Amino acid sequence: MGIKSIFNFASRDIAIDLGTANTVVYVKGRGIVLQEPSVVAMEILNGVRKVRAVGDDAKLMMGKTPENIKTIRPLRSGVIADLEVAEQMIKHFLSKAHGGGSRFSGSPEVVICVPSGSTSVERRAIRDAVSNAGAGKVSLIDEPMAAAIGAGLPVREPVGSMVVDIGGGTTEVGVISLQGLAYCESARVGGDKMDEAISSYVRRNYNLLIGEGTAERVKMEIGAARRGAGDDPIAHVRGRDVARGVPSEITLTQAQVAEAVAEPVSRIVHVVRSALEHTQPEIAADVLDEGITMTGGGSLLRDIAGVIADETGLPVRVSDDPLSCVALGAGMTLEDASYRGALVSV
Repeated sequence: MGIKSIFNFASRDIAIDLGTANTVVYVKGRGIVLQEPSVVAMEILNGVRKVRAVGDDAKLMMGKTPENIKTIRPLRSGVIADLEVAEQMIKHFLSKAHGGGSRFSGSPEVVICVPSGSTSVERRAIRDAVSNAGAGKVSLIDEPMAAAIGAGLPVREPVGSMVVDIGGGTTEVGVISLQGLAYCESARVGGDKMDEAISSYVRRNYNLLIGEGTAERVKMEIGAARRGAGDDPIAHVRGRDVARGVPSEITLTQAQVAEAVAEPVSRIVHVVRSALEHTQPEIAADVLDEGITMTGGGSLLRDIAGVIADETGLPVRVSDDPLSCVALGAGMTLEDASYRGALVSV
């Protein structure tokens, strides 16, 4: 790639799904160019903090760092918990997305996704972090709206659509019509709460301490929203025995993991039901026909769509690319001017 093409790429507008668990970057005209964990490893040298690793490299270090290195997740429940580290992370991802240059050419417009339930202060913090990372104009879009656009729902039509976006930190439920949120509800429950629930279950029942990464692996390997009727897959889990203080290994079944995540799953179902209760009658009629569309990494939990369908009595489908829907939807606002009405100001 020549110097000219790097600067052409650098001046292109960018959309970011700044998630609690993963950050997805979309570049106008190129599509999704980066999808990495929202993790930063900070090293302290002579009292000064500096970035050691970001994204995939930093995630590999989680739970395995010496005292002078800390792995930090700068976002919690969809909002920025550590502004300085978040800026460093965004700067790194934007630099990587436009070819590794240290500066932007032409200060691109950046569209960034925010939880629908975030406050104006939290939105300003996200906008400031992106501006300080080197962006020109910064626009915001609510996550449920971006997810609906990315999932291909008819958001511009006078037709009601319902989307449930289960991320790492939040679950967003949006009822959308005519490029606006007719109703939205956000709850701070998602993939992270499921990981915590698995860790707590293992500690409570087996006296075994396991790390965040191990809990996430178990969830991805055999996690389910409810007990299945057929085979009961197993996963081997290693951690530290609390009583004896030595490493130990246990075996967990899918039924046990389903029992562990029952509480966060029931909270997600409650949010969906609450949103349906507040939906306008005409839009509710459309949702009855069209059903509910699920996006986000949490929608990949086995049988969660079935649980929501049983609890609501509505057809539920998981979008084709649930992990990328929000970033794709935000990117569509850059590609297609007719979607610009979905953007919101702080």
